Amino acid sequence: MTEGILVLDMINDFVYGKLASEGAKNIVPDLEKLLDTASESGVPIVFCRDNHSSADPEMELWGEHAMAGDEGSRVIPELSVYEGIEVPKRFYDAFHGTDLYPVLRELSIDTVILTGVSTDICVVHTAAGAFFRGFEILVVSDCTASMDEEKHQSALEYMEKMYGAEIITSKDLKKRWKKERGF
Repeated sequence: MTEGILVLDMINDFVYGKLASEGAKNIVPDLEKLLDTASESGVPIVFCRDNHSSADPEMELWGEHAMAGDEGSRVIPELSVYEGIEVPKRFYDAFHGTDLYPVLRELSIDTVILTGVSTDICVVHTAAGAFFRGFEILVVSDCTASMDEEKHQSALEYMEKMYGAEIITSKDLKKRWKKERGF
């Protein structure tokens, strides 16, 4: 099993800006710790981030956000310090219309570890994209968040039931890595 972490939409507009949520802010410390461990153990990190044009379908639903070239579409400063690959996206599913699939294949990744926001929107749609492309899926429950805790929990249950995703805490994932990789 070769794992890679996908960090979904941990960008300025979703953590501190136009579509910010307390849930997004609250997962930053746990996500930093997980990325520290991933970096130390050589687990690839891929930042999938909204990067919209004014013609994108989401503009009607959410208003202008995460516009290409704007500060709002950049990875938050706390996470931008980690070395990783950035994959800009225009849709909820990070696979749709992006280079994500070839990037993961080039890295020989067969298991994606999903983190970021929003659990009930971009995370669940990316889980679907991963499932339909044959990836194993882990979702880190304390490193994902929604604008509403009930929707977060419901999305976790849905991904487990519909896509066979393993729902795991960052603490348990780090323990697993320590056992498997001996660091």
